[in-house]
Amino acid sequence: MYRCWIGGGCAGMCVDLTLFPLDTIKTRLQSQQGFYKAGGFRGIYAGVPSAAVGSFPNAAAFFVTYEGTKSLLAGCMSTHMAPVTHMLAASLGEIVACLIRVPTEVVKQRTQASPSLHTHHVLLTTLREEGVRGLYRGFGSTVLREIPFSLVQFPLWEYLKTLWWRRQGERLDSWQAAVCGAVAGAVAAFVTTPLDVAKTRIMLAKAGTATASGNIPLVLYEVWKCKGVFGLFAGSIPRMTFISVGGFIFLGAYEKVRRMLL
Repeated sequence: MYRCWIGGGCAGMCVDLTLFPLDTIKTRLQSQQGFYKAGGFRGIYAGVPSAAVGSFPNAAAFFVTYEGTKSLLAGCMSTHMAPVTHMLAASLGEIVACLIRVPTEVVKQRTQASPSLHTHHVLLTTLREEGVRGLYRGFGSTVLREIPFSLVQFPLWEYLKTLWWRRQGERLDSWQAAVCGAVAGAVAAFVTTPLDVAKTRIMLAKAGTATASGNIPLVLYEVWKCKGVFGLFAGSIPRMTFISVGGFIFLGAYEKVRRMLL
């Protein structure tokens, strides 16, 4: 289990820190105030301390839960049920990881949308005005984004690896697992972009507003009414790029580190 913890944690840090500018651009494109008012291309690394602190434990928590659940279910489910096993394991992994991810995401995104503020200032302001609950603003919307994302990404990743393995007749190298991860990540990222837009709007909204209440259908309706379909898919290109390249690094690094520790 320690292999999953170390492999997942290292992979998460590689992705979050390497591709952070893309995440900032995506957040500003999705913010209610608009890209340029949220900072444009200025302060592209605003909020990076929050990402640095949360990336290792967040990714580690996911993979420990994912692999643990997969092993547990493998003993009581047939091989034909493998996709269901992967879906259940990924969903549970995301719920556990969100306990760590959401507070760091709230601070990170608020700093990204207000680059003149420092991470510690955003953290203290959130705690002062909203308490600990403020750090978990958008927990429900994050879980509802991550579960559909994982239901697409991880079964697709496992399926692509199995397909490639059968065709070449031997275990895949880490780079091959990484390519499968990139494809699976891009597909999952695109189809879940509207949920990501809702999550960003909820986290950035001022306390006490209708958006801050976390009503996802209402938020999506407001976005659609104001900006149409393009608004629902705002930031989809940087999101797909981030997660596709991130999937290549994340899942490839995870496989590599895990095998090194075997």
